[in-house]
Amino acid sequence: MGDRDTAFAEYFAARSASMRGTAYLLCGDWHRAEDLVQTAFTKLYLVWNRVTRHEVLDAYVRQILVRTFLDERRRGWWRRERVGGEDAERPTPPDSPENRLVMLRALAAVPPRQRAVLVLRYWEDLSVDEVAALLGCSAGTVKSQAARGLDTLRGLLTPTYSGTEKGER
Repeated sequence: MGDRDTAFAEYFAARSASMRGTAYLLCGDWHRAEDLVQTAFTKLYLVWNRVTRHEVLDAYVRQILVRTFLDERRRGWWRRERVGGEDAERPTPPDSPENRLVMLRALAAVPPRQRAVLVLRYWEDLSVDEVAALLGCSAGTVKSQAARGLDTLRGLLTPTYSGTEKGER
């Protein structure tokens, strides 16, 4: 294996698990997350010789990952899941696996662009400007998409957690 391949393999080994977690939050399916990560790293490998700024690789791979997710969503390869149902009616402890599943299902119901902003802002802990640069939009767009995404999540989760209807606070 040459120096190019060794460097790439080391980067992949160090960062693929983190990227897989991000991909899972975007798509809600571990198998699909694996595919997204594989696609992102394949695209990175194809341009590996031209990459000169290794300090920004994480942002670059994250951008590939999010764009791949959004492109596939636009093509209609995914289906939306409904949040709620019988299991959502019984109270559970805040840190329970059931609550994590409810949150992931709710996140899956958020529109893809808003979901990407929420994952990048609150899971990846990127600044508004970093998310804007990654998604190729303005900081104002990131802020509005985050606000809309959070409102959507609240609307989906409020009846589940508080027993109130949407709009009651």
